[in-house]
Amino acid sequence: MKAAEIRKMSNAELTAKIGELKAELFHLRFQHAINQLENPMRIQAVKKDIARVATILKQNELKDAQ
Repeated sequence: MKAAEIRKMSNAELTAKIGELKAELFHLRFQHAINQLENPMRIQAVKKDIARVATILKQNELKDAQ
């Protein structure tokens, strides 16, 4: 997921996206624990996506506060 795509989303969509990504991360960690995860690098990618979305959400909140 690219930052330009994320910036086009509203704050409500960003909050929902973080929830989806955290759920996906939970399932990936569970699969990794029982050795059924095919691509372990997906965990790292999802973590970075969560960080991107959270950063842009925070930027939007700070921009709205001013």
